[in-house]
Amino acid sequence: MSPSTTASLHRIAAATLAVAALGATLSACAPLVVGGAAVTALVAVDRRTSGAQLDDQAIELRASNRIKDEIGDARARFAVTSYNRRVLLTGEAASEAIKTQITQIVSGVDNVREVINELGVTNSPSFKERATDTLITGRVKASLVDAKDLSASAFKITTERGTVYLMGRVTQREADRATDIARNTQSVSRVVRVLEIITEQELANIGAQKQPAPVNDAK
Repeated sequence: MSPSTTASLHRIAAATLAVAALGATLSACAPLVVGGAAVTALVAVDRRTSGAQLDDQAIELRASNRIKDEIGDARARFAVTSYNRRVLLTGEAASEAIKTQITQIVSGVDNVREVINELGVTNSPSFKERATDTLITGRVKASLVDAKDLSASAFKITTERGTVYLMGRVTQREADRATDIARNTQSVSRVVRVLEIITEQELANIGAQKQPAPVNDAK
């Protein structure tokens, strides 16, 4: 492997970790100590409400467990990705009947408001294909981080057989910009937008709501 290729892979890995760390760190309440008094400042970049974030985590866990319990690993290889209570299913199912059954299972999970079933009815991809999908996801994330006119944390990205799925609450401009970036990423064959489009005013309101609460400087 050439030095330039190695450096590129390191950069993608670093960017991917940075996005993950940013989402994990900045979506929580961070305790601060000011003037001897402990206060809590909400520092968040995720455009979902805190309730939606918790629901999404619960949905992914519950849906995955229910599919495994009712379908089993032998008849489906799947990934459950939830964003603002909209669930994207990717992977493969052994038949159309299994695919339909999985949709019904996930639709019955608490708080799910929509299911987008992108399961293919085909054999599971090879290790090489899965590795390529992981690399593609890293490349797209790195490109979004590099884009100065986008907030990378606003997007959740999944790749399956070269198809990139974009999820998030974004404006039309952000959606078009991210789609263009993904389409021009190496090895991407198709881009599917599973996006919730919001207005620029709605985005401004979200930004205002996410500002840290005022701190009382207790002496």
